Amino acid sequence: MSITTRNQAKLLAASRTPQMCNIPTNPQGKFLPVSQYYGENVFDFRLSKNLSQSEKNELQEIQEHKITLSEKLAKSYAHAVLEWALEKGATHFCHWFQPLTGSTAEKHDAFLSFEKNNPVEKLSASQLMQGEPDASSFPNGGSRSTFEARGYTSWDLTSPIFIKENENGRTLFIPTAFVSYHGEALDIKTPLLRSITKLSETASEFCRITGSSNVKRVNTTCGCEQEYFLIDKAFYHQRSDLVMTGRSLFGSLSAKNQQLEDHYFGSIPARVLSFMQEVEIELYRLGIPAKTRHNEVAPGQFEIAPIFEEANIAADHNQLVMTTIREVAIKHDFVAILHEKPFAGINGSGKHVNWSMSDDEGKNLLEPGTNPHENYRFLALVGVVCEALFRHADTIRMGIATHGNDHRLGANEAPPSIISVFLGETLTNIMESLISNAAYKPNGKIVLDLGANQLAQLLKDTTDRNRTSPFAFTGNKFEFRAVGSSAAVGWPVSILNAAIDDILGETNTLIKEYIASGKTIDESLIMIAQKWYKNARNVVFGGDGYSEEWVKEAKSRGLNNFRTMPEAIAVLKDESKTKFLTTSNVYHQSELKTRYNVLLERYITHRKIEFQVLSEMIRKNVLPSAIRYKQQLAQIILEQKEIGFESVVEKTYLKDLNILTENLYTSVNNLESALEAAKAAGHEKTAFKIAQEVMPLSVAAANLCNEIEDLVPESHWDLPTYFDMLFIR
Repeated sequence: MSITTRNQAKLLAASRTPQMCNIPTNPQGKFLPVSQYYGENVFDFRLSKNLSQSEKNELQEIQEHKITLSEKLAKSYAHAVLEWALEKGATHFCHWFQPLTGSTAEKHDAFLSFEKNNPVEKLSASQLMQGEPDASSFPNGGSRSTFEARGYTSWDLTSPIFIKENENGRTLFIPTAFVSYHGEALDIKTPLLRSITKLSETASEFCRITGSSNVKRVNTTCGCEQEYFLIDKAFYHQRSDLVMTGRSLFGSLSAKNQQLEDHYFGSIPARVLSFMQEVEIELYRLGIPAKTRHNEVAPGQFEIAPIFEEANIAADHNQLVMTTIREVAIKHDFVAILHEKPFAGINGSGKHVNWSMSDDEGKNLLEPGTNPHENYRFLALVGVVCEALFRHADTIRMGIATHGNDHRLGANEAPPSIISVFLGETLTNIMESLISNAAYKPNGKIVLDLGANQLAQLLKDTTDRNRTSPFAFTGNKFEFRAVGSSAAVGWPVSILNAAIDDILGETNTLIKEYIASGKTIDESLIMIAQKWYKNARNVVFGGDGYSEEWVKEAKSRGLNNFRTMPEAIAVLKDESKTKFLTTSNVYHQSELKTRYNVLLERYITHRKIEFQVLSEMIRKNVLPSAIRYKQQLAQIILEQKEIGFESVVEKTYLKDLNILTENLYTSVNNLESALEAAKAAGHEKTAFKIAQEVMPLSVAAANLCNEIEDLVPESHWDLPTYFDMLFIR
């Protein structure tokens, strides 16, 4: 890589202009409102011309879990999907699934078939409902041998079938689960669906025994806020660390980064806004309800957030959001980076998962109402959530453990790795009043006096926000803020659902006992709220989660602080902590073992790649840049000596750079030796050695690289800097 290549990249990035995107228009050329093209690439059986009204009624009952799909209806449905897809110009279909890689997978099959040697387009009921991809090359955690290749994809009737377009064609995507030959879940979706079903059954019973006799189903709802970085692709391809690992393994911070807090909610750069608009158009056409867009805290960082949906659809849609962001970014000469910590020293990226439950009558079970202190069902559910987070905190923490999140959690920008619950002042006071049997006195609606008659009056919310809390109540939902930006949300949500279900199941039993003993429903709900909240008070925290004081206090409260992924995923080996996942049948014990092995292997592999790339960049980029500058300084010193000059400045620079270069050379050798020693330790020990011994060495090497970068002039530094990547666009 030459110096001129970096300069050319800077000029190219600085000269780029916003790109036009194809905004849908009517025949007269006027822009269409979103409502007129929303979901146009999603198959909606209710609008199909190839299904009878009775078939549509049956399908509606299937979606409401009242009946199962018959073979006859499956054939009709497959035909209707085929006709719609062909009308849209699709030539292929695929079963789209989420293996344990954390991303998605697809194998495209042509509709082309032959009948009596004549070419025809065909999609049979069996092709729609079941596929048989090769499962041998997907992560399986050692649960099967390489020669055991058979796996099955099974159509998920609850997630919409959709079409994806590219410049040269269209493909029909069928959302599916992915299981082994023996029926074990090899994917993210299957356990998520199990958890949704189980929680629906338990929560529906809770509703019925507490007065809502008509409730038959309770939906888990989610809204997944997605943070990401954009950098110009000219810089991206010059940084092998970004290409190979998703994050910069070293880099000196520019003098101005996010200290002035002027990027957050600031004016969106024109080129970025053009990209965002195209992302939204593509998402709307896929029936994904993108709602907000804005600059995030760090330079080069942005966010998109959707409207709430059922959890399974939200999980599928979030995968499509991430894919769409990446694909559209390339069209606009950006690269989107979804790693949790792509740039050290500035904010990383999370995926705040807003979680709630709603019944089939459309009522949000976590809506406090105008008088939350009198909404006893709501208060009981708050107690249930607190107890679930308290009792199963370690397993919930495990569900957000990734090598990327290790860099983000607790790094003064994201929640700490200690699981706690934030309820806000009002709700905390209500719950405290309950357990002390004291009367709660509401403050009433407080109007904020802004001191200017020109401004509208604002009603003060009953709770402030706490951005340091990993699990915060935010008005009518809980915001799971600790989930990483690259995560497949079905994994942590399935664990959260199972945790809530566990406590809610016990709650149902207790309420029945209370009522049988003569208590009213309201008295029973109050007793539940008191019981769970009193037991789980240690997990409720409303202070500064970033502070060292909280780390100490959390320890005294018995709350664990698993700082690294190997520590967190070790929970999967403790059956006493994961029993609630297996007794609920959300996971089988063998599936948890598979996931432990997969997560362990992925951690080790990701870190090995990072260390190897860091070593290569030090030897191929950093040290050569330093040596070139040392050579120039030495030449200047010799030349000035000949004419009688002392060269004090040059000698100081050369001395400092020489020390740093020698230290970096020693550091990279130590890093490579430590990695080899860790590899020989045995698989599980390897992961812990990497986290505890090798990672600190890589950080030390990165810091030396940063010091050298600060000394070496622009003309000698090959690699795009943080300034280049974060500010030139």
